[in-house]
Amino acid sequence: MPIVCELTPEVIRARRAGLLPGLVTRAEQREEMEDGYRLTFNASSEMLRLIADVIEAERQCCRWLRFELIVPPEGGPITLTLSGPEGAREFLNALFNA
Repeated sequence: MPIVCELTPEVIRARRAGLLPGLVTRAEQREEMEDGYRLTFNASSEMLRLIADVIEAERQCCRWLRFELIVPPEGGPITLTLSGPEGAREFLNALFNA
């Protein structure tokens, strides 16, 4: 599957806060991986809902993107891993820094 976003740049700008670029700004840590990124967030119900909403929105337009969400016991930090085929990390980096 090709690495493309089906949203126009105008839609991305208008919906930035509710998409990956807005979510990344709320991450406490961003770790680059070979095939994507690992984001770490504080463990709150609000953050978990926001992450779930972003995943739902992004999976509709970036169908090649893999989401792995880890919510550990005892209120540990929430981890979201974003990965995909070759070129995914570069695409995500450009999206985060746009």
